[in-house]
Amino acid sequence: MAKPTGFLEFGRELPMRRPVAERVHDWIEVYEDFPAERLRIQAARCMDCGIPFCHQGCPLGNVIPDWNDLIYRDRWRDAMERLHATNNFPDFTGRLCPAPCEASCVLGINNDPVTIKQIELEIVEHAWNEGWIRPEPPETRTGKRVAVVGSGPAGLAAAQQLARAGHDVVVFERDDRIGGLLRYGIPDFKMEKRFLDRRMAQMEAEGVVFRPGVNIGKDLPASELRDGFDAICLAGGATQARDLEVPGRELEGVHLAMEYLPLQNKRNAGDEIPPGDFISAQGKHVIILGGGDTGADCLGTAHRQGAASVSQFELLPRPPAERDPEVNPWPTWPNIFRVSSAHEEGGDREYSIQTKRLGGKDGKLTTLYGVRLEWTPDETGRMSMREVPGTEFEQPCDLLFLAMGFLGPEKGGLLEQLGVELDARGNVKADETKMTNVPGVFVAGDMTRGQSLIVWAIAEGRDAALGIDTYLMGESALPNTTNRNY
Repeated sequence: MAKPTGFLEFGRELPMRRPVAERVHDWIEVYEDFPAERLRIQAARCMDCGIPFCHQGCPLGNVIPDWNDLIYRDRWRDAMERLHATNNFPDFTGRLCPAPCEASCVLGINNDPVTIKQIELEIVEHAWNEGWIRPEPPETRTGKRVAVVGSGPAGLAAAQQLARAGHDVVVFERDDRIGGLLRYGIPDFKMEKRFLDRRMAQMEAEGVVFRPGVNIGKDLPASELRDGFDAICLAGGATQARDLEVPGRELEGVHLAMEYLPLQNKRNAGDEIPPGDFISAQGKHVIILGGGDTGADCLGTAHRQGAASVSQFELLPRPPAERDPEVNPWPTWPNIFRVSSAHEEGGDREYSIQTKRLGGKDGKLTTLYGVRLEWTPDETGRMSMREVPGTEFEQPCDLLFLAMGFLGPEKGGLLEQLGVELDARGNVKADETKMTNVPGVFVAGDMTRGQSLIVWAIAEGRDAALGIDTYLMGESALPNTTNRNY
């Protein structure tokens, strides 16, 4: 372990965010650098807890106390190797994961948990700066070909694992660039795309072939994948967005979040987008429906585009400031009120709001009509909502962004052509090896789990790679994700 009394001597510390007045005028990541010596102090807070619940909290089964001890002892390269043993892309999770490991930290029972996520990020960035992270091509090739459909974190993790096992891997992506939600769903102020590009370069050097701009099931029939590859990994994500079914939905100015966010990322990448196609919040009154991460991404983007005002409405009640140990005990994920960098930058957040209808003029959105809700438990203890009489309101709205979550993978097309079975929730059904009902067709990530976390996507991709390698070769030396059945 690190310093035995560290958790008694030192408090939790995170890097500072750049001043709001500065960062809302650019698309650079919001956090300032964190000195190595202060990171060592944070690593020293990892206690001799006996049973490290952080392992259980992390879907990848990251051996977190090991890195903390190694950083405290200034053994950065060893820490990097221990980190990469369980996580292909700690530079992604260190920026984007909500850190369920920290929610499970034993120190968090009665104190602030260890800054696991920040230590993870600093390890991998130090390793890149030192030139320690290099391509790891296989010593021998198997001659087996694997198609990965979808290039988000699940598809990329599966592809890298399979390439390192010696298979010839081709990643198909329907967008014009590789990366899935990492590329077009995550704003640059949360993760600059140069970090994605350097991983792609590593993977290409390991033998992975990327084919963007190919929509399997439309541009290329699924039968061609079945004929041309020994196995297929489906990693297309849960891209079916939850829509808003109210009068006025058809008005100009109402957009799904994933119609809005990719356009700014494309512009940041240097793409020329015709003014009529670009969605800009500049000078407009914006309302975002949905209080999760996607809503916050829309919020930060609207700030940087110069919105006149931004409001974020959530159907559910506002979470408590601290976890309730009776209903939300450690080590479960704490359902508490959180302030992201985007919320820190401004805008109104309101809870228990239901949209009733939208109003407009000449086909363009002008007004949102809503009502406030009251949430009460029914006879079974389940929370149910009712409209509060007399709380109806209207609010000017030029742009409405729908960030209300996702309902699973898009149906038809690829899934229909392959004939894979779906579960009761509409996700692709898989066995414990991640294989579907169709032999040789595997699935990973949100396409089988439903909307979830980046760390789960990477874990699923690694599990699918293990299943595919075993299917093709009869056995596999690839690692088994510790928390496969968690």
